[in-house]
Amino acid sequence: MRKFALLLFVTGGICLQANAQKIETTPQMASEVGIEPIRQGNWMVGGSIGSLGYSFEGKSFNAALQPRAGYFVSDGLAIGAQANLGLHTKKDEDNEWTYGIAPFVRYYFPNAGSSTGRFFGQGDIGISGSSIGKSASLAVGANVGYAHFITRTVALEATFGYNYSKASINTGSGASGLGVGVGFQIYLPGKR
Repeated sequence: MRKFALLLFVTGGICLQANAQKIETTPQMASEVGIEPIRQGNWMVGGSIGSLGYSFEGKSFNAALQPRAGYFVSDGLAIGAQANLGLHTKKDEDNEWTYGIAPFVRYYFPNAGSSTGRFFGQGDIGISGSSIGKSASLAVGANVGYAHFITRTVALEATFGYNYSKASINTGSGASGLGVGVGFQIYLPGKR
């Protein structure tokens, strides 16, 4: 009987203590990452899930999806490729679907930003086309942005830049005009 009472007493104490614990359910909004996600040998995948642009020549707006993948050839320097898939609208004209592919170079500035984020610059050059145009043409872009790490491997990004296309079409990323983009990147550790 003593052993049973002792067992009951200990079990009751454990249950009371377990119920008294407070569990935090606040979502994580930032993570101090340093240089780990952008080290040589790591990969990045993601892209812009929404992009808005204004074309100076055609006075038109566009929206785009830009999937992207890259490899860090050195700390803070990634090379890769991105696709440009978009919809271009112009007053009193049919909608135009746009496409393109471009290799890119992205550089994360050292000591620029905070412990939870980094500023970067990105340049790309590739080809673009549209559902209305008959041929592909040259497309060039130069953008700056900020990556805010919400976890050690995921960052939300905002970009701003100038994009140019030789043809009179929109590449989906603000051809021949200014563009703003919002997206995310996932940073995958490479083999070391």
